[in-house]
Amino acid sequence: MRRCAAALLGQRARRRWLHLIVGGALFMPFWMVGTVVVGMLLGEGGLFTGSLPLQFGAYAVGLPLVAVAALFPLARPISVAMARALCGLPADTLADGPARGREAKARTAGWLTLHLGAGALISGASLALPPFAVSVLALPFSPALRESELGRLWGLDRPWWTWAAVPAGLLMLLALAAVAAVTGALLARQAPRLLGPSPADRLAAAERRAAEAESRNRLARELHDSVGHALSAVTLQAGAARRVLDGGAGADLEFVREALTAIEETTRRTVGELDWVLGLLRRGDRSGEGPGPGPGLEALEVLVRGAGPKVALTVSGDLAPVPEALSREAYRIVQEGLTNAARHAGGEPVTVRLDARTEKVEITMENPLPARPPVARPNGGHGLPGIAERARLLGGTAEAGPADGVWRLVVGIPR
Repeated sequence: MRRCAAALLGQRARRRWLHLIVGGALFMPFWMVGTVVVGMLLGEGGLFTGSLPLQFGAYAVGLPLVAVAALFPLARPISVAMARALCGLPADTLADGPARGREAKARTAGWLTLHLGAGALISGASLALPPFAVSVLALPFSPALRESELGRLWGLDRPWWTWAAVPAGLLMLLALAAVAAVTGALLARQAPRLLGPSPADRLAAAERRAAEAESRNRLARELHDSVGHALSAVTLQAGAARRVLDGGAGADLEFVREALTAIEETTRRTVGELDWVLGLLRRGDRSGEGPGPGPGLEALEVLVRGAGPKVALTVSGDLAPVPEALSREAYRIVQEGLTNAARHAGGEPVTVRLDARTEKVEITMENPLPARPPVARPNGGHGLPGIAERARLLGGTAEAGPADGVWRLVVGIPR
């Protein structure tokens, strides 16, 4: 276990070191621009042969240029992608998409400046220090190195000091690795603060989640109301036809014929409704064509006829002026009400009254309570909440419950 933890820490440190080296590579264009600017002021030239003031002056000029470049929209997505891949940070701690707002842009500029600035120093040390440390390590074993400028700089006139070059070279390499690991850890610790989501990002993410949840809920309502109603109606009609046929030679074949006709109409209508619901899932296709409108109150008579002979429909007022969205939702409410009545009071007569004479469309559904209470389904209970949700989305109300031996559903939706 300890060996695995040590290996994981070592891998994380190496990836963060690589993250710093990538930052140094990205800093090169800004450093080159700074070299030109500072070289003109100091009267020096050359990218890698200039004096130390030229190099550090170019570094100081390049940092503000990095902060300006961080204002471009792609700066934060690229920085987040690198931080997630190389710093080992959880995905939810960093923001997605371009920075929006002054605060987010300022934090992105701070991160990019910190990343590229620290990366330039660490990558420069990673290029220069290992060859120097290896040369120091080889001093006691190489006469050529002992006679070189490095040997004179090391002070080989003292023999005991010659062998001190071995631990000194090793310490240089260890110090480089330690500094790179500490710098990478500090940079990773600052990433959530500088690249994390701002309040605007959190709000946008919450709105996206709410929209996705609403889309899922809408699809669930449509599937529940259309397919659920069809299955309930077909089950009841098929059961009634079977019971009539079980009566023997005196069976009412006309009733059986009507039940089979209702099953045929219900399944045909449900196939069309299912195509419409599945069309909602295809809105994101490249064709860009959404599904046509779903069924509305104009199809209410067909819906009631398919529910069986014990369903009575009464319509008051003209349905033509009813808005399309309200018409579709009212159709679904009646459909779900019939499904509930079929499941919980199968065989009892159902009355459906639709009043469109005022500024509010009122739907009233009643059926006698069955002699035996219905058996609760393990995954049931979505019908009435779905009706209430449909009514609430249009600014209406829905009330349901038993009263005087009758189950009554009353829905009112303003136009």
